[in-house]
Amino acid sequence: MTTTPTTQTDTEQAVLLEHLPSGISRITFNRPAKRNAMNRAARAGIVHALDECRGRSKVIILTGNGPAFCAGVDLKEGDVSTGDAELDRRSEWAAVQEEIRSHPAIVIAAVNGTALGGGSTLINVADLAIAADEAQIGMPEIGFGLYPTLAGPAAQLRLQPKHAAWLVLTAERINGPTAAEWGLVNLSVPLKELDSAATDLAERVASFDATALAWSKKALWKIPCEISQWTEAIAYGHEVADELRSRSTALAEGLGRFRAGERNPGQG
Repeated sequence: MTTTPTTQTDTEQAVLLEHLPSGISRITFNRPAKRNAMNRAARAGIVHALDECRGRSKVIILTGNGPAFCAGVDLKEGDVSTGDAELDRRSEWAAVQEEIRSHPAIVIAAVNGTALGGGSTLINVADLAIAADEAQIGMPEIGFGLYPTLAGPAAQLRLQPKHAAWLVLTAERINGPTAAEWGLVNLSVPLKELDSAATDLAERVASFDATALAWSKKALWKIPCEISQWTEAIAYGHEVADELRSRSTALAEGLGRFRAGERNPGQG
């Protein structure tokens, strides 16, 4: 296992990256004193970490150091530049979400604590999510007289309308079990079990073919976010299957094992 500070200031390593066995990596937000609020260094750190994982990691776990997962964008920082115009563009908060959404690796949010505003956006943009029972997830923006610019739409696309409205309009926080009941996360577990639960899930997903995972992720985002009509969605499903046949031998190998009476990954 290797641990790499992906972005560093004089006083902090804003994001840590660990490469674990089996094609799994962990990105840890490392500003615990600031509840892992996303300053420019942290946002750029996520971009650097995602770049390093590209072509190497099948699964990426996102989590936070300390009692918070992510308290959203650091509003106290003001306008700060990395000195690199392209990195500045890629590390705008909306751009970071697109970096995660378009990354070929499957992203699992391991929500260890408080996730507010942009922190809840990270949960919604992750492909899978596990929360600690003790987690507190919410959108405080209405208290500032604001609509949550990213967190609101993300919740409205991912959750039932009344659940999204509750988060947007009340500023009240929900815990891990409620987040699981609402479908914001896949599973809620006691905090002491979160790391092992996220790692177990990552290992299961990472046991599958990388190309199949990447194209399945594309399909999960495209349908129904971009394609909502049945016939178009089915046509896209066939397109993805054709791409997998041309790009990977995993399907042919899997069918061969099945026909020979052997088990494939994921089979009981």
